[in-house]
Amino acid sequence: PRNCLWIPILLCLFNELSFAEAESSTILLPSQQHNADSVSTTFCAHCPAPDPSLNYRPVIGILSHPGDGASGRLSNATNASYISASYVKFAESGGARVIPLIFNEPEEILFEKLELVNGILYTGGWAKSGLYYDIVEKIFKKILEKNDAGDHFPVYAICLGFELLSMIVSEDRNILETFDRANQASTLQFVKNINIEGTLFQRFPPELLKKLSTDCLVMQNHHVRKLCFMYG
Repeated sequence: PRNCLWIPILLCLFNELSFAEAESSTILLPSQQHNADSVSTTFCAHCPAPDPSLNYRPVIGILSHPGDGASGRLSNATNASYISASYVKFAESGGARVIPLIFNEPEEILFEKLELVNGILYTGGWAKSGLYYDIVEKIFKKILEKNDAGDHFPVYAICLGFELLSMIVSEDRNILETFDRANQASTLQFVKNINIEGTLFQRFPPELLKKLSTDCLVMQNHHVRKLCFMYG
């Protein structure tokens, strides 16, 4: 009989612990503290459970560049192409997955892949003519069509990729100027009255922006190539 007296007490204690555990497992916003009863309903309405059959990481297509990436030491084949690992790691570091777009594969396959990605990255390199230029232009026109149709489809161009887009957009293959600087530091001079809002420099502290124009903090490494100077 004495043991029976403990049963209601233990049951009551168990219920209180269970309620406390349930409350501690629920993360409440400050505005929800006063109405804990509606938390589960609110959570379900605004934060549906992820679909396990879907992968929410974006897919970025990277266009390969002619050559083997090692000055012919790996392959001398005329149809060889490569993508530097640094570009893949760059995309992956932002949470993206990567699909290689081989520039000289059949166009029907290339454009089929284009429908499977959420954006395009053009890499650096040297090829400014021939099939590579033509493919870059065709892909870029497809990207414009997607964006004009309301499909947000970003393109990120680095070095050669940016130069090629400058040539394509301007419809002038001679828009680039000769520039030769190797392993040299320089200052960075901004155009007067330039608006840096929405650019990388927007996050720079004023002291650093000033130092860019007075101290040699900018690395220049261009080997007798063409560059396009863009002014905002």
